Amino acid sequence: MATQTSMLHIRVDDQMKAQATETLAAMGLSVSDAVRLFLHRVVVDQAMPLELKVPNAETRAAIEESRAMMTARRARFVTPDALLNDLEKNSRK
Repeated sequence: MATQTSMLHIRVDDQMKAQATETLAAMGLSVSDAVRLFLHRVVVDQAMPLELKVPNAETRAAIEESRAMMTARRARFVTPDALLNDLEKNSRK
């Protein structure tokens, strides 16, 4: 059984819409996605949702690295032991 939906109309100036569309696209969201996400969080949290930001250069690089790894179906570590050893080594720093 399909959920019934409603159309939501809002008015914003053209410049704000263009800037928001560009910023949201950088986060991988459409304006409609963002509004649905916003309303969902308002309902779930009974409060205004947390602020979403465009990722910085370091975060974008990490995202791209993880996407490349998923596409290539490879891990940064060959074995679980290699991962655990790296975690231990870096936790001492």
